[in-house]
Amino acid sequence: MIRTARAEDAGQVVPLIHTAIGRIANTLTGTTDDQEALKIVGEFFTQPGNRLSYENTIVYEVDGQVVGFLLAYHGSHSEELDKPFVDRIRSVSGKEVTFVKEAHDDEYYLDSVAVNDAFQGQGIGKKLMDAFEQQGKERGYSKLALLVEMDNELAYQLYVKKGYHVDGEIAISGYHFRHMIKNCE
Repeated sequence: MIRTARAEDAGQVVPLIHTAIGRIANTLTGTTDDQEALKIVGEFFTQPGNRLSYENTIVYEVDGQVVGFLLAYHGSHSEELDKPFVDRIRSVSGKEVTFVKEAHDDEYYLDSVAVNDAFQGQGIGKKLMDAFEQQGKERGYSKLALLVEMDNELAYQLYVKKGYHVDGEIAISGYHFRHMIKNCE
């Protein structure tokens, strides 16, 4: 079943977030230590008002276990949702940072999605994507967007089948992505 995430889902969702975003977690948290990054991502997940918050997350649950997640927000909120990460990095390092803006201001943006390995191939990712698209439509957004790694041909083909098309490329934390969009119908 798909439901809105809750702060107490952190223990099950945070490892999936790390699976989905990899080194980007280190960039957002300002640490090269993966365990520390996971801990910090977990703290942010439980707090409102940031990119990785439970507020922006839906989960797929099987027998009380979260086995998949999807995190999405409107592109016009990117800067305010990234501000807690910028503030954290400034407070621990004294450095000013800016993040590459992943979504345009007119897009409902799928930030990340992942399904537990044991539940792959059961259509859970597709159901989460469908829920994301439905949310975008219900919220009155005209455009959906996502990024797909350049070398992830399987995901790319899935998104093309779902009606997304490439409208640019972007590099984030050493990864290279295609930026893909779809008009809400």
